[in-house]
Amino acid sequence: MLMRRGERWHCTNPACRCEVSVQESGKIEGANPACACGGAMTRKYAPPQLTYLEFLRCEQAPSAGAREG
Repeated sequence: MLMRRGERWHCTNPACRCEVSVQESGKIEGANPACACGGAMTRKYAPPQLTYLEFLRCEQAPSAGAREG
């Protein structure tokens, strides 16, 4: 499992919910790391950042029956 600097991991045990921040990148053997309580740790989910695409913006919407020519 590859752990990158700046990632946030949290414990899946609902009674614990411990959260850690990775300070140094590195690779660990096996599956996900284990928490001190014994629960599995997973990466904190971050939804993708979507931006508006400028080239899709139209100043004036084309009419359905209009043809260029």
